[in-house]
Amino acid sequence: MEPDPRFTLANERTFLTWLSTALALSAGGVAMAAVPSDVFVPWIRTGLAVILVTLSALAAGMAYPRWRNIQRALREQAPLPPPALAAVFGYGVAAVAIIALVLVILSA
Repeated sequence: MEPDPRFTLANERTFLTWLSTALALSAGGVAMAAVPSDVFVPWIRTGLAVILVTLSALAAGMAYPRWRNIQRALREQAPLPPPALAAVFGYGVAAVAIIALVLVILSA
């Protein structure tokens, strides 16, 4: 059975948001890697950049399977699957932000 088009379009917007999030995380990782070495300790700066780019790859890689699983659930009128990686993204970005904040404060 075809789901209500509004739900399909909402699912598509969510898919595109995951991709936008992936691009933002990737840009953040590249920006972190470009920070001058005298601002942050180089290995911490590299670690933060790697975490952000890894989160970016996860977001991009999980966007389509999540869209597909939700679309299937909508068609079958089944419960929607839980957002499996939501905690990883939430805690990952929070950890990077806290570490970066501490480094900014210490470098001032």
